[in-house]
Amino acid sequence: MSLSHRACILISCPDRPGIVATVSGFLFERGANIVQLDQYSTHPDEGTYFMRLEFDADWVNGDRAAIEREFAEKVAAKYQMDWRFAYADRIKRMAIFVSREDHCLLELLWQWRWGDLRAEIPLVISNHEILRETVESFGIPYHCLPVTKENKLEQERKALALLQEAKVDFIVLARYMQILTPQFLEHYPNRIINIHHSFLPAFVGGKPYEQAYQRGVKIIGATAHYVTEELDAGPIIEQDVARVDHRNDVAQLKAIGRTIERTVLARAVRWHIEDRILVYGNKTIVFAG
Repeated sequence: MSLSHRACILISCPDRPGIVATVSGFLFERGANIVQLDQYSTHPDEGTYFMRLEFDADWVNGDRAAIEREFAEKVAAKYQMDWRFAYADRIKRMAIFVSREDHCLLELLWQWRWGDLRAEIPLVISNHEILRETVESFGIPYHCLPVTKENKLEQERKALALLQEAKVDFIVLARYMQILTPQFLEHYPNRIINIHHSFLPAFVGGKPYEQAYQRGVKIIGATAHYVTEELDAGPIIEQDVARVDHRNDVAQLKAIGRTIERTVLARAVRWHIEDRILVYGNKTIVFAG
């Protein structure tokens, strides 16, 4: 089937018997063919069930709203579901925020150019001019909004106006070295992805490689997470690590870390684009493909 007939449904709800049968039965009765089903249930003391079900159906190219209303009334209400349908032909619009370093930015742009990230990138926003030529070489508009302590709120208002005009669905902070205010974050809950250059919760805040060097760690890593008001403490999407030893100085740690950062961020972004992530409290359930 074409992408216009492909969709998935993401569900979280109290765990109880009959959820899979009811959801799959609802889809079967409407001519859907299930192509993938992932599920997970938490510890019985918590009792929460998660599902990602991907399917093909002719009606996906028709009256989607009517089917969603039916699902809400006949299935979701019965099981107290938090749910949403996601449609494969609906391409998400991604804004990238960046400062001076280009490794995470370039990984995203390369994967986007190769077709590995099925998204539109209507703009890149930076607080420096340094990466304008790089971004514009990909045919993407570049907006420089320098940030100081005095103008931070005004620059965030300008950024929000640009994002809203471009109808951006989510934001990626590709080593954007500014802390976003709560007023900004409230516009994109669980839709801002950051890459932090350490294996959280270790070494939060600034200069994590310097902190790691001072502690003499044997493993360094990177963490992609959704941004919340608490610095570097949002729901973790993806992490990876590399072994290091006493011979590695700070510059070498940073060089090793750059490779980890760019791959971890790209994976997290792809999973978000493909609707493979469910946020649960301050955790994520990731049905990675």
